[in-house]
Amino acid sequence: MNLIGILPPLSLACSYPNTIPQLPSLKLKPRNHNTGHIVLHNLLPLALAITLSSPLPCTAIPFLSSQSPAVSLATPFSQSKNLEVGLEDGKIRPCPSTNPGCISTNPRSASFALPWQIPEGSPDDAIQKLREAILKTQKNVIFESLEDTQNGKYVRAEVDGGFGRDVLEFLVRGDTVAYRCVAKKVTYVYPFTTALGDSKGQEGRLKQIVDQIGWYAPGFDSMD
Repeated sequence: MNLIGILPPLSLACSYPNTIPQLPSLKLKPRNHNTGHIVLHNLLPLALAITLSSPLPCTAIPFLSSQSPAVSLATPFSQSKNLEVGLEDGKIRPCPSTNPGCISTNPRSASFALPWQIPEGSPDDAIQKLREAILKTQKNVIFESLEDTQNGKYVRAEVDGGFGRDVLEFLVRGDTVAYRCVAKKVTYVYPFTTALGDSKGQEGRLKQIVDQIGWYAPGFDSMD
């Protein structure tokens, strides 16, 4: 069968509606290459302000949120180099904890001794007798202080010791003599941090002085 004779003739031209929908016109502005730079320039201060005003997490900068405890750099050697002398609250000072070459009548001392007792009738010239006894029994004596305080008469002298120079301090009040004998220099042997020495040498030095004067030096044995 010949279909060409049956089908109506095809038109090669396509038919379109006569009206075309109108789209809104877009007005394109010429691009300004400097606009991006201007916007970025205006946003930078704002971003910086927000960043600085925002709270920082503690883990971000740990050294700002917490302070490390202060670490003491003091060592037994450095502490022993600063020997404090003179009265403390009107009393003889205790022995430094870092200085084993010391003996004191202050009860806060590890090496504690009892004060001397002056016999009746001789307190008036006690200072003179004390000075003379130090000069006769010790070497290279230098008297550094002689003070008449409200707590008694204070005498300080420097003499030759076992490892250097020693300091003798006395406080005469009435018929009682408080004292401290301490080494100025503390010797350490590397790498140990324990100082060498003991109070035996100071005890012998004080015994020489009190025996020369003739005063009474009570001991713990006599208290039994």
